[in-house]
Amino acid sequence: MGLLALVIFDYAHLYEETSLNLLMRPVNEPMIMAGPLLQPVRGALFGLVLYLLKEALFGKRNGWLVLWAMLVVIGIVGTFGPTPGSMEGMIYTILPLWLHLIGLPEVVLQALLLSVTLYYWVNHQEKRWLNCVMGLSFFIVLLLPSLGLLVGQSK
Repeated sequence: MGLLALVIFDYAHLYEETSLNLLMRPVNEPMIMAGPLLQPVRGALFGLVLYLLKEALFGKRNGWLVLWAMLVVIGIVGTFGPTPGSMEGMIYTILPLWLHLIGLPEVVLQALLLSVTLYYWVNHQEKRWLNCVMGLSFFIVLLLPSLGLLVGQSK
């Protein structure tokens, strides 16, 4: 989702030419490329919380919808800090409203895809092909930035 949004919403331009340049790193910084390598830590934190809520989320018919609503309300719109796209951000930051709204489709869709995919995966553990696809995707998502960082260092 991040790569798709990077291109569609031209984040490189937004992060350099708008007031987001005070908040966001330029997209060509090595730390941005290393970002996906740190996502397993975030995933482990999510996994811990979702494990604690597994009966409420994955044992129910519309558990994916509950999970999506929870992610959107608590994790995107109702965060405790003034992040772009959140209510706190819209109130307490100087960013124009359009900058808050432009990134919302990415994160709301990302939360939806996470909710639907995770709900299906947990409730269909017998589907070994899905385990293979998820494992391979995880490997590729970590491999590509690692290679990019290595190539960038050799220049």
